[in-house]
Amino acid sequence: MTGERAYIEFPGHIVLIGFGSIGQGVLPLILRHIAIPPERITIVTADDAGRAEAQRYRVKLVKEPLHPGNLRTVLEPLVGRGDFVLNVSVEVSSIALIELCRERGALYLDTCIEPWPGGYTDPAVPAGRRTNYALREQALALRTPGRAEPTAVLTHGANPGLVSHLLKQALLNIAADAGVAAGNPSSRGDWADLARRLGVKTVHVAERDTQVASVAKAPGEFVNTWSVEGFVSEGCQPSELGWGTHERGLPRGGRQHDFGSGCAIYLMQPGAATRVRTWTPLAGPFHGFCITHGEAISIADYLTVRDGARVLYRPTVHYAYHPCDGAVLSLHELAGRNFVLQERKRILMEEIVAGLDELGVLVAGHSLNAYWYGSQLSVAEARALAPYNNATSLQVTAACLAGMIWAMENPDRGIVEPDEMDFRRNLEISRPYLGAVVGRYTDWTPLSGRERLFPEELDPSDPWQFENVRVSG
Repeated sequence: MTGERAYIEFPGHIVLIGFGSIGQGVLPLILRHIAIPPERITIVTADDAGRAEAQRYRVKLVKEPLHPGNLRTVLEPLVGRGDFVLNVSVEVSSIALIELCRERGALYLDTCIEPWPGGYTDPAVPAGRRTNYALREQALALRTPGRAEPTAVLTHGANPGLVSHLLKQALLNIAADAGVAAGNPSSRGDWADLARRLGVKTVHVAERDTQVASVAKAPGEFVNTWSVEGFVSEGCQPSELGWGTHERGLPRGGRQHDFGSGCAIYLMQPGAATRVRTWTPLAGPFHGFCITHGEAISIADYLTVRDGARVLYRPTVHYAYHPCDGAVLSLHELAGRNFVLQERKRILMEEIVAGLDELGVLVAGHSLNAYWYGSQLSVAEARALAPYNNATSLQVTAACLAGMIWAMENPDRGIVEPDEMDFRRNLEISRPYLGAVVGRYTDWTPLSGRERLFPEELDPSDPWQFENVRVSG
């Protein structure tokens, strides 16, 4: 299906920062679709995980944990003008890497805006400053408008990243089905106006991972289908949402920021202790964790309609994630330990025996109620498509690949978010690795069946208001 097509020849060096599940999964895709000799790829990582794979592909692996004191010493000899830094690490500052790449004339891409250790969880740092909103504001502050600089793509994995491209296609599909003239939206204003004219109130990034392993989670162990450290870090951050103009009041524990664009709020509780109702075609309705993700903020900001300083329209946007059942058990145990990570960690890969990852956008509140558009990728399909991947990792690594190729094709765009990229080009590259890409309408709302056991104080006139769909732990 995917073939061995090289989309682009890259004359520089590629440096991978981190070589966990995503780094190991993306390397075969890079070698398959970017024309570059393996001798011009270097991995810089904190441990020996994946060393056998690096040796198999004849790629140099440098075991050197990065920290503020050695970042430049380690990377400056490896990164020069025209090179590419792919950051798929944890606890290595994205801001520091972007600044280094800018100075060295190198391209850059990460899958989230990562701080140095403690940036997500240090209780001495105010909660509002431990948010992805705050990290995004720091990254965007590095922009120098009007100056051509090496492209630095922020937050381009499956989500954040791929889902921004799926959303644009979903908006076009809804417009066609609802009889709304979409035209050919090309600017931020065009897309925001289309979402407003459609009447979109909310976007759930709705994901259900049903992959199961032959070896069950043991007590004192955290298992997951992708990075344990990455998942725990974001799960311990405050829950965050892009905050829509249709909302009537802040939810319990809700806080607004006193800096930046004001497009999002956060809750005074971890995302791993906050649940929301959502829906996907195969799973149907379920509870997902409202874990902070960059797309909840960037999409809400991108689709904002303003009249000067006044906000006229903005949808509510949040991530609703039901990870694999083993990871859910791990989260319950983590919460019981007051969010102190378990002693043992395990990435589920070869021991997965069945299941899929259903990841997409649920676009709701418009005249057709709700529309889910996204990827349904089974573990069997993932293994047939690419080595060193499961269903979850392949959705991420395919999007990493697409973002890298887009950056190579657009090398002087400065700091860029997924919402500002060519969605068609990114979908073209990543789609062969996404399994079934489907769109489904549903009459489900977050109020469906809510009073089956007990009466509640609900406002059925607006089923997509967040106050009515929140379930907190």
